[in-house]
Amino acid sequence: MNNTPAHIFDTKVMLANRARARELDKDFDFLRVEIADRLQDRVQDVNRPFQHILDVGGDMMRLTGRTNDADTVNISDQPLDLPTGHYSLITSNLVMHWVNDLPGLLIQLNRALKPDGLLLASMFGGETLKELRYSLLAAEADITGGANARVIPFADVKDLGSLLQRAGYALPVTDMDTLKVTYDHPLKLMQELRGMGESNALTGRSKTFLRRDVMLRACEIYQENFALPNGRIPATFQIMYLTGWHPHESQQKPLKPGSATMRLSDALKQKPPQKS
Repeated sequence: MNNTPAHIFDTKVMLANRARARELDKDFDFLRVEIADRLQDRVQDVNRPFQHILDVGGDMMRLTGRTNDADTVNISDQPLDLPTGHYSLITSNLVMHWVNDLPGLLIQLNRALKPDGLLLASMFGGETLKELRYSLLAAEADITGGANARVIPFADVKDLGSLLQRAGYALPVTDMDTLKVTYDHPLKLMQELRGMGESNALTGRSKTFLRRDVMLRACEIYQENFALPNGRIPATFQIMYLTGWHPHESQQKPLKPGSATMRLSDALKQKPPQKS
């Protein structure tokens, strides 16, 4: 059996898209800034100092102004050159949805964490850009009789929880936010995606530009199916958060089977408390 992960994404093109986006108007960073702030709030909730920090992708620390006390590394199709057991905190902000071998990356990051070190990451989830995906596919089918993938596939939150467990993290947690951002026109959304560095970098993407007639039809379909009463169009961004700890003996452990002090059948027979 071949265990080599499929290369769904062209990592070289993706990194070039993101590098180009960082040279553009900083207004395109608004979503990354918002999610970076939410990640930072979660870090502060842990209420402990983190001495050695790694930022995968570089956006978390760049956007929260902590570039002086963190190492950064880009995602890669090759194993990352990371020291074992070195970092007390590893973060990543909206880049892991581009990773070809996410299970492999999670294992590498776990190895790089100190005992009781924390991984905290965000990435786009499966509902992201569902309106745009539908409109582009429908427009291309209408006009050309075929369809090309123009929006990348995103992972499901249920899959991420099992990935964290398989990668050996203790106390794994996955949760999500769903954000609705509105735009004057679908073309404004597409412009913003390019400005964020989220242009199509699928390995199997069409190498030709989207035809003008297909683009215009996609905008019509978007507006016909999703426009709000005020004429603006919504775009869904599902943000998934991954939290996991490198195992340590001090961490809370699940109860052993048979250690309960009351049988479930007895607990169910108890009367519920009455309101006074």
